[in-house]
Amino acid sequence: MAKFQPLTVDAEKLERLLFQQGLWVLSSFSLFQLQTLIQEVDPVADYRIDRALNEACESVIQTACKHIRAGDPMILSCLMEHLYTEKMVEDCEHRLLELQYFISRDWKLDSVLYRKCQGDASRLCHTHGWNETSEIIPPGAIFSCLYRHAYRTEEQGRRLSRECRAEVQRILHQRALDVKLDPALQDKCMIDLGKWCSEKTETGQELECLQDHLDDLVTDCRDIVGNLTELESEDIQIEALLMRACEPIIQTFCHEMADNQIDSGDLMDCLIQNKHQKEMNEKCAIGVTHFQLIQMKDFRFSYKFKMACKEDVLKLCPNIKKKVDVVICLSTTVRNDTLQDAKEHRVSVKCRKQLRVEELEMTEDIRLEPDLHEACKPDIKNYCQNVPYGNAQIIECLKENKKQLSSRCHQKVFKLQETEMMDPELDYTLMRVCKQMIKRFCPEADAKNMLQCLKQNKNSEVMDPKCKQMITKRQITQNTDYRLNPVLRKACKADIPKFCQNILSKAKDDSELEGQVISCLKLKYADQRLSSDCEDQIRVIIEESALDYRLDPQLQMHCSDEIFSLCAEEAAAQEQTGQVEECLKVNLLKIKTEMCKKEVLNMLKESKADIFVDPVLHTACALDIKHHCAAIPPGRGRQMSCLMEALEDKRVRLQPECKKRLNDRIEMWSFAAKVAPAEGFSDLAMQVVTSPSKNYILSVISAGICVLFLIGLMCGRITKRVTRELKDRLSKSDMFRI
Repeated sequence: MAKFQPLTVDAEKLERLLFQQGLWVLSSFSLFQLQTLIQEVDPVADYRIDRALNEACESVIQTACKHIRAGDPMILSCLMEHLYTEKMVEDCEHRLLELQYFISRDWKLDSVLYRKCQGDASRLCHTHGWNETSEIIPPGAIFSCLYRHAYRTEEQGRRLSRECRAEVQRILHQRALDVKLDPALQDKCMIDLGKWCSEKTETGQELECLQDHLDDLVTDCRDIVGNLTELESEDIQIEALLMRACEPIIQTFCHEMADNQIDSGDLMDCLIQNKHQKEMNEKCAIGVTHFQLIQMKDFRFSYKFKMACKEDVLKLCPNIKKKVDVVICLSTTVRNDTLQDAKEHRVSVKCRKQLRVEELEMTEDIRLEPDLHEACKPDIKNYCQNVPYGNAQIIECLKENKKQLSSRCHQKVFKLQETEMMDPELDYTLMRVCKQMIKRFCPEADAKNMLQCLKQNKNSEVMDPKCKQMITKRQITQNTDYRLNPVLRKACKADIPKFCQNILSKAKDDSELEGQVISCLKLKYADQRLSSDCEDQIRVIIEESALDYRLDPQLQMHCSDEIFSLCAEEAAAQEQTGQVEECLKVNLLKIKTEMCKKEVLNMLKESKADIFVDPVLHTACALDIKHHCAAIPPGRGRQMSCLMEALEDKRVRLQPECKKRLNDRIEMWSFAAKVAPAEGFSDLAMQVVTSPSKNYILSVISAGICVLFLIGLMCGRITKRVTRELKDRLSKSDMFRI
């Protein structure tokens, strides 16, 4: 080896100079001479031959690679594994990159790789011998052939041996550290690197920059970057810098996937699922999110999705490339097949399963919904500027500011809410906040019925307060527009056009109805004119909104000033139990706004129809209902009538609070009757039934009916007598003529 030492020294100086000035300026002859020199010296076989490298990296070897014996070829791999880590020193870093630059351009320069993959290269890539040269086979082509076979499945054809595959993965992991170590990438993307990524000088930023500008790259560069990104989706460990940043989360949550010889996208899936764990650091979270965003550019960048759905995409969504468009295409097909009760789904079972995973992942960050993000960019800047991305926080912010949003963004957010209400599992915030409560109360519930199940258990003593607050938010949203309540929409599909057509005709397609349709149905509920299914759903809504005024959009809209001035203390209560509604009823005479007065009168009308929608009265009279009206079924004013009869009956002793509340209601109803006279027979009948003078009124009505009946009888007799006399007279006249 001594005869090569002078050459090695000269080569060291030349290498350093050329590397610093930019190695791509070398002529092909000079590059060939240097590669030949390095091949003869073979510093990979024993790093100590390169004295400059040995001296520069001695401290790193002693700390990071001391477990490897001196002179072992794996020392270089160990050094590369610690490139850009805290243990690496600047001098060693430069020397490593200089050497790796040449090694990456000729796979035979890596003696370990060459030794373990020579057979595979001969079998799969048609090459022989150390010194083989060919104009047909360009530099790097053999290694490209090897890594293409490294990630093939058994079904796809021949694969590399286990030893060679491990070496190929090692090289890929090392090359990913710096674009200069990937010859094809540097060659094809030189112009794009200068155009788009000149300011991206930190480690690993160049490739990320190229991925961010994927659609802007020239064709050859785009193909190279696309192939590399596709490879990363299968084996994310190629992204060595990301793996280092994510080491804590991998060790805690994903160590089984990291230990697998074949990744197949499992490790990245695990990182995505645990992206918001407290152990997650900022660099790892940013890296994982970046990879998610890159995946949206092409469905092939999501390995599991690609493998599960590639046949379905070719058949049902040809010529569609962007992942979000593919997901929409396949989801629409699945939905249509479900609605039409198709005998066989056009989308395969394995694809439908993976499609669900993709849909759920996309709900976590608005940037994973490109159309929504683009439509709402100005609104995000105006209303959610300080809200961080991720955890669906931007989406939630837009929902809370929905009334102020621009028309285009508002439409997109409304459509998103409509989708989430149809399928609550796609509501990321609800599922995250209520995760434990879903496990407790709804473990067997279907995904589409999840919100319904949570609403039914909302008032449980063990319900988590944060989850309860989130359920209330979703109820408020549902009550703003019947289209956001799929259960109500289905139950009242005949009643809505029948009774509320005037509201529907005035509304624009892209505008929300602010609870008008539900208010319309409430009035028809009080008139007992709804179908049984619709009546059941409206009863639930009335009962819920009677406890919390925020669930009644029309009341909140028209009575906001009165609530602030007359019922501020009740409205500020942490737990809403109907006190705001009671306050408005008590202060009915003080309400000046006609629309607010009308809403309060509507509440009084509803309470006549069912005592359950008057929580204060129902609570006060619960014992009396149990004792005196237990046999009376609820609804249609029956229990209210029972209590009124008990109030009039001197033999019955009602609870003092119940008696007081009933008398208050009678006064309110009397005032309501003066202010808003009965609009129809049902209103009149209800007023009579609930009147304290009901018996007197019924007696008068009965007497009136009797008098009318007697008069009718008398008129009938007179009419009958006149008719006979007329007939006799006519008969005599006819006989005289004859």
